[in-house]
Amino acid sequence: MNIPKHIAVIMDGNRRWARDRNLPLLEGHRKVANEILEPLIEYALDKGVKYITFWAFSTENWNRTTSEVKGIMMIFRDVIHKRWARLHEKGVRIRVIGDLSKFPDDIHDSLEKVQVQTRNNKKITAIFALNYGGRDEIIRAIKRMHDNTKLQVTNSTVTEKEFGQYLDTAGIPDPEIIVRTGGEQRLSGFLLWQSEYSELYFPSWYMPEFTPEKLDEVLDKYGKRQRRFGK
Repeated sequence: MNIPKHIAVIMDGNRRWARDRNLPLLEGHRKVANEILEPLIEYALDKGVKYITFWAFSTENWNRTTSEVKGIMMIFRDVIHKRWARLHEKGVRIRVIGDLSKFPDDIHDSLEKVQVQTRNNKKITAIFALNYGGRDEIIRAIKRMHDNTKLQVTNSTVTEKEFGQYLDTAGIPDPEIIVRTGGEQRLSGFLLWQSEYSELYFPSWYMPEFTPEKLDEVLDKYGKRQRRFGK
């Protein structure tokens, strides 16, 4: 089977999953954090995937109700201190993309710390997109490039490769396939630069239903695609 090096996931449908079961909205987020992510990462590792990205919190998600945002922040704290510690023990490297400056200090500091702790792990890289938006990433990359006093920026000197080094995903290969759970058929700005030739898959099942068996489904769909890269 042709295994993608990098799978990216837009984690959608947590709240709809909870509503369908007459549960509080946070229960969908909590199920994903406590029961879904770790088995998915481990199974992806077993299958030979080298990078797996989860879009967990967008730049627009701050506009949700105060109670939901507070609840999500508490889930983040639990994941960082408990779940990610387990991933570290299993040799998983953690990367975080997005504007972390907007998070409370304790979460920001913990996110920085876990990336340092796991940076030498080699088995698989799990990337979490937090306070992430594709346009926001590109704007921040342009600002970083502009602030680099050693770089004389002109239309003729900046290459795609060079610009890529200023993105949050510097050093990470573009995803071969992007999966959006929950049935919606749009990327909503996810990895705008990096998704140029990504295969897209929009299953109807929700993120809390993303079991390792569902990952087999994703891999099967990817294996049947013919990637031509415009040729």
